Amino acid sequence: MTQFDPTVITHNLPSIVSGFGMTLGTWVAGVAIAMLIGFVIAVLQLVCGRWIRGVLRAYIECFRATPFLVQLFVLYYGGPSFGFTLDPVPAGIIGLGLYGGAYFAEAFRSGFRSIPPGHLEAAQCLGLSRWQTVWRVQLPQMLVLIMPAITNLTIVLSKETAVLSIVTVPELTFVLTGIGSETFAFVETLLMLCICYLALVELTSRVGAWVEARLAN
Repeated sequence: MTQFDPTVITHNLPSIVSGFGMTLGTWVAGVAIAMLIGFVIAVLQLVCGRWIRGVLRAYIECFRATPFLVQLFVLYYGGPSFGFTLDPVPAGIIGLGLYGGAYFAEAFRSGFRSIPPGHLEAAQCLGLSRWQTVWRVQLPQMLVLIMPAITNLTIVLSKETAVLSIVTVPELTFVLTGIGSETFAFVETLLMLCICYLALVELTSRVGAWVEARLAN
């Protein structure tokens, strides 16, 4: 039987820190793209016609109905068949953005729809245009309402970064599983992986709660 050996972690700490930095970078970039996509789709669903809404709905249903792993495989390994070649890191970031965008779109849409009709009627009485109503009336109110959902989706995407190791993105899971395969110290490396993700999720939860409190004031 092998004994628990924490020196495996300390000896490989620079590589682990580098992998954690890659995880943070891909996660932040992916979440930013996902929020942008989701917000644009939600707004377009409010102001555009039926055909455009149908296309956007198809995108949402497609990405929500298929596993992220499959989407990532299609993007990275299937892209070259259509002349669309990406390096692992850009493919991972774009994949996270497209996948998360479908979920953020639904969160933003539900937030817009939750605004009381009386507020929209008051905006019309004041002569506000459709876009002015979205920006000045619906957006400030819906951000308060959907902040818990936004925080949860951000946490989900943080854990989905582990899937990026499949396409050789050198993030935390890729680095620690590689160390475990070389040293056979799977308990130590997996425990470190859990601790890092736990810290990331806890930090995200606290930041989300702080933002929610600030918006509510």
